[in-house]
Amino acid sequence: MKKLITLLSLFFLFNSCTPDNNNDYLFELLPVQSVEIPTEFTLGETYQIKMYYIRPTSCHSFSSYYYDKDLNVRTIAIESAVLQGSTCEDTPTDLVECSFNFLVTSNGSYIFKFYQGQDANGENIFLEYEVPVTN
Repeated sequence: MKKLITLLSLFFLFNSCTPDNNNDYLFELLPVQSVEIPTEFTLGETYQIKMYYIRPTSCHSFSSYYYDKDLNVRTIAIESAVLQGSTCEDTPTDLVECSFNFLVTSNGSYIFKFYQGQDANGENIFLEYEVPVTN
């Protein structure tokens, strides 16, 4: 019986490591179109922040958030997984909502910088909000 369990375990282990249909993904940051964010925070509270972005093609899917913090500055972007080697349809009007919860842990103001793409010179541009914290 132990040999059977060992053989089955090895079979599943080797089958789970095989690539699935050779699907390759690239990751890219997508511009944030708009944001719903409170005008002020209360220390110790958690707030939902909603972002809206356009899904450029049917091969784009939400992967994760790019989230960087430096003192009270938060830089945020949408990271999309882009399926390679597929026929993709343009979806330039596909507005997608995503959100995250933000816990207020310090006094002062928070500055949120939401990635909006690059300008003609290749410089990153951001939609910025400054949100004061009350006690």
